[in-house]
Amino acid sequence: MDQRFPEKLHPILAENQPLHESLWLGIGGPARFLARPRRFDEVVQLCEAAKAAGIAVRLLGQGSNVLVREAGFDGLVIALTAPETATLRIEGDTLVAGAGAKLNDAVIETVGAGLAGLEHLVGIPGSIGGAVVGNVSAEGRDIGSAVRSVEVIDDQGARREMKAEEAGFAHRKSTLAGLAVLQVTFALEKKDVQSLTKRMQKLWIHRGQRRPADSPRIAMPFIDPDTISARELILQTGLAGVREGNVSLDSAEPHYLIAHEGATSDQCLALVGRVREQVLLQTGIDLQLNLQIW
Repeated sequence: MDQRFPEKLHPILAENQPLHESLWLGIGGPARFLARPRRFDEVVQLCEAAKAAGIAVRLLGQGSNVLVREAGFDGLVIALTAPETATLRIEGDTLVAGAGAKLNDAVIETVGAGLAGLEHLVGIPGSIGGAVVGNVSAEGRDIGSAVRSVEVIDDQGARREMKAEEAGFAHRKSTLAGLAVLQVTFALEKKDVQSLTKRMQKLWIHRGQRRPADSPRIAMPFIDPDTISARELILQTGLAGVREGNVSLDSAEPHYLIAHEGATSDQCLALVGRVREQVLLQTGIDLQLNLQIW
């Protein structure tokens, strides 16, 4: 193992590890280093060692919006899959969630406890960390509106808590990008379990019907602008079903990108670039990327 990492971290580190198996699109080469920390303190130690050695770091949650090039990622990928880094803990009217926890699991857990504030996000893929960094939204409300605080590793490598107002939540973005998010505390509201459950189930069915059922390798490449959805923009510009090699947009739900057998990262990027260019030319709207490209 590379000696730039302390020996005590070697058991959780591996070199030249494939990433495509952990990504929804199933595309991409290996990570130079892949770590699976068991505890938050190990995440801090990994980040400290990588910073000292000048090694780039990426945190990996559910892999729903990550595209890795075939050359791979020449740095350290920290997979937040351990129980502590993916924990969900309800304390009164708050939820403490590890960054690696599934957003859907957090929704189900809080609804079952009669806590409102996240139920509108059901059916949206990804992890808590990614959802908060990107300030994911649905039904006119973003996740940042329910955040009380975020625990991060800051630019100096220190573990600290940021209040919600420090996180700079805005439409589909925050100032957390570039920081390692460890866990998030949500301030929720006591509500009737039955009514919450009904609302969640209705949204879940609706979103499930609009997802390509026969295409497991999918991603949503674009962020919805604040005035119109990416889906509507793509439909209006006649780009539904457009294809580039072995990558296409779904014909009915074109905000989904589908990676068919033999798909490559270059094909994904070519298609995304083509769609962005046409939407900008025809509507004047510059679609922003939801995909994180490594």
